[in-house]
Amino acid sequence: MNLRRADVDDLPAIIALQRAAYAKNRTLLGVEPLPLLADYAAILVSHEIWLAEGMNGLEGVLILQSRADDVLIWSIATAPQVQNHGLGNRLLEAAEERTLELGLGMLRLYTGEPLAGNIAWYERHGYARERVEDLADRRIVHIVKRLA
Repeated sequence: MNLRRADVDDLPAIIALQRAAYAKNRTLLGVEPLPLLADYAAILVSHEIWLAEGMNGLEGVLILQSRADDVLIWSIATAPQVQNHGLGNRLLEAAEERTLELGLGMLRLYTGEPLAGNIAWYERHGYARERVEDLADRRIVHIVKRLA
């Protein structure tokens, strides 16, 4: 898998992929998924956005936020037509590799509490629930992985 950093010209494709990837979560959550409320132009400036492209264009987006003690996986999304084909696994591996490149040893992320399948997927990859946070309109599960 080849990843490249996104630039401003990629924003329409990033937004379209995020909308397609997270659309199914709307029903499970009962609210709009947080990644669909984002200002991606601002995120492009403040975060690292990595793109996985295939024969049919953009297939995956990985958004990372480097912080003092960890890296936050702000979003990991795959196009619906390539879901369940291993791209998410490869993007997760890329996030871990990037975290180590930055000299950090911990990854964090959060996901909606009703998204049990997502939580189980992260747990199968060595991530652990850290805490549950109550927001005004939802509950989110904070997940962490310490890297070697």
